[in-house]
Amino acid sequence: MFGKTNPTLAERDVFQALKGVKDPDLGRDLVDLGMIKDVRISDGTVALTVNLTTPACPLKAQIELDVRTALQNRLPGEWKLNITMGAEVRGKGITETGDIPGIKNVIAVGSGKGGVGKSTMAAAIAFGLRSYGASVGLMDADVYGPSIPHLVGASGRPMARGERIQPIETNGLKLMSMGFLLEPDRAVIMRGPMLHGIMQQFLRQVDWGQLDYLVIDLPPGTGDVPLTLAQTLPLTGAVVVCTPQEVALLDVTRAIMMFRQLRVPVLGMVENMAFFDVLAYLKDRGGPEAHKMVDSKAFFDVPGDERVYVFGRGGARRKAEEMGVPFLGEVPLNLYLRETGDEGKMEHALLPGSPSRPYLLGVVEQLAAQISIQNIKTPKMPKLEILN
Repeated sequence: MFGKTNPTLAERDVFQALKGVKDPDLGRDLVDLGMIKDVRISDGTVALTVNLTTPACPLKAQIELDVRTALQNRLPGEWKLNITMGAEVRGKGITETGDIPGIKNVIAVGSGKGGVGKSTMAAAIAFGLRSYGASVGLMDADVYGPSIPHLVGASGRPMARGERIQPIETNGLKLMSMGFLLEPDRAVIMRGPMLHGIMQQFLRQVDWGQLDYLVIDLPPGTGDVPLTLAQTLPLTGAVVVCTPQEVALLDVTRAIMMFRQLRVPVLGMVENMAFFDVLAYLKDRGGPEAHKMVDSKAFFDVPGDERVYVFGRGGARRKAEEMGVPFLGEVPLNLYLRETGDEGKMEHALLPGSPSRPYLLGVVEQLAAQISIQNIKTPKMPKLEILN
């Protein structure tokens, strides 16, 4: 045991005390993962930094408590502990390819069919990661229906600086979309080779800078764009968005199988429009009489009846379990979420007070954890080669 006056306490003793403390998601101890940084011992204080693999770590508080407890058990109470929780996002070697230097992780957001809220979830994920302090880009690869500019309230024409295209920036996000290059009412008509060229430009010629995460909003279904991306760069993984009803689940199965065939890890599924919370709606939008009924606590006979499962219950969770895919969370039908997207203020859905905030941040935290797990499990992925 060591105390305040014990001159033999050294940095190695601190590392030894922490050898048994694990990151619960990654299943390895913090020392082996290189997450313990800047150990300083002086004047009766042990100070150190725990560098998590993502600023959106859902277990940040638990890890800090585990570190503090381990040090308190190993070092007598005379030592004061100064623990700083930091983050250093890790990637899969994407920067080494030369295609998009400076980007650590590329996350594709797809769906088996249209109309399930894929673009909304892609924008929410990007803003959510940004809200935790990560550097984030959002690329709209849905070239036939580029809705990202409208959802985030961005406009303007990308400018060229030298040979690089400068992305549009709004609310801390770097953006690129066909929507910035076309007139609002102009249809996009193109075949596979043209799509391939546009994706190459968006990835290689846009000056994305240093990013922890690049979120890519894919077109719905299984088509040329996912194939082009898989051929162009090693994707960290894909997120699949669906709704609970059977017809959507049939299509999401095809999307997951497509990603697996392309050797793109499926990081998880998000169930959008999971339920409608009548109680939350009445509290938010109801008048005085509605508030009286809600406050009476007898509005619903059975707890849970306030949730109406419009499209069925738990379909995506069951499908995720069936296919061995992580379930990232459910997001309910919510007027505020729809309104923020319609008004081009998608980031407001993640602000304190938003009814969607806890659900969206829950998805973001679970996704960030899966990205870290994927990067630790397979440090580097090769590009896909398509064989005829």
